[in-house]
Amino acid sequence: MAKGRIVVVDDEFHFRDWISQTLKRRGFHVDACEDGQSALELISENDPYDVVITDIRMPKMSGPQLLRAIRDNFPGTDVLMMTQYGSVPEAVSAIKDGAADFLEKPFPQETLLIRIQKLFESRKLRTENHNLRRELGSKFQFDSIIGCSNGMMKVLESLQMIAPTKATVLITGESGTGKELIARALHENSPRRTGPFIKVNCAAMPDTLMESELFGHEKGAFTGAIKTVEGRFALANGGTLLMDEISEMSTGMQAKLLRVLQEREFEKVGGRDTIKIDIRIVATTNRDLPKEIKEGNFREDLFHRLNVCPIHLPSLSERMDDVPLLVNYYVGLYAQEYGKQITEIDARAMEQLMQYIWPGNVRELQHKMERAVIMCNENAIQPKHLYLDELGSKDSPAFTLDASAQASLKDIEKAAIFRALQFNENNRTRTAESLGISIRTLRNKLREYREEGITVD
Repeated sequence: MAKGRIVVVDDEFHFRDWISQTLKRRGFHVDACEDGQSALELISENDPYDVVITDIRMPKMSGPQLLRAIRDNFPGTDVLMMTQYGSVPEAVSAIKDGAADFLEKPFPQETLLIRIQKLFESRKLRTENHNLRRELGSKFQFDSIIGCSNGMMKVLESLQMIAPTKATVLITGESGTGKELIARALHENSPRRTGPFIKVNCAAMPDTLMESELFGHEKGAFTGAIKTVEGRFALANGGTLLMDEISEMSTGMQAKLLRVLQEREFEKVGGRDTIKIDIRIVATTNRDLPKEIKEGNFREDLFHRLNVCPIHLPSLSERMDDVPLLVNYYVGLYAQEYGKQITEIDARAMEQLMQYIWPGNVRELQHKMERAVIMCNENAIQPKHLYLDELGSKDSPAFTLDASAQASLKDIEKAAIFRALQFNENNRTRTAESLGISIRTLRNKLREYREEGITVD
């Protein structure tokens, strides 16, 4: 059985025949045509082909014309463009129009085979992801989760298995990766979907308020308690309670939370009656909890209670294949919201977005796209609308690192943060906003740098 079906299109017979014979020897079914018009007729009359390898400049129908026809009529077929002129504008235009890859003539046999192998590996992955999404879609609603990268498909598989259960879930990942979105997906695809979804931000309040916030209080329980108040646990009964950034909770409150998780009951502050609850706990954190346990900041027994079903969200830099999907989604969303007639992303702009580090993850991308839409009065987002050069770009002064060392993503992130602090004259609030991260995340990062012995003003 052939590895795949390929059409080779080139008006130079010897080159066309060389490619055809090379691929046939590797087990592919190969047909050949001398111009785009003949190739389009061949594709139309036969079963769909996997890949079309076509020259750019040919008589009757050029390569770009053939590419657009295939894109419009046979979207499942990948197109690999070739040219002996090999200019950057031609390459950018071909990729922008939907070409899967680009080769400059002449090229060695090894290069051709490597590119073809990658194309077929990519096709296999897309097919598997599509089938998995279709399977998930028949039972679950995960439309709000955008991405088809390996990392996000693993998250979706975990959601499929965990959502129908009542198990406690710990969602980990950097700030801005979408932990609350995953928590909501868990709730909406669970038997508790008709129940309440209640959120408490563990980093937003001191212990004196946290206990009352979680458990409620009786009238007169403390100064200012002028009436009886229900806590978040009671409000979430029959549904899901999201405990956001649980690593920020004090060890004293952690002990009280542990008891609730173990017994599924609690008492209000100032109350005597024991209240039974039926809730699912979903906790999130951007910290390394095992490290926090070693440093005495987090209870190990509570960690094991929470970590029944862990879900880890990859950073955006670990799922760059999803950037075009996210960019197009947010541009479309904000174009509609702001009444803009923006229909596309310029290829140069997309290239810059793909080269950006995204220290603030998906949240930063969302903010950048909203700003780009606001600043754009054309039908396409251009590089000038992105404002990426001041922070985060690999070519930016923000990433002037020791050339003798291989910079890790952590090094790059650190350089971006210090460059942003300098750019914003050490104003923490403006720095966090410009990076697309929360002020709490910025403070946590600066604390980590201090612990590493780095001076932070």
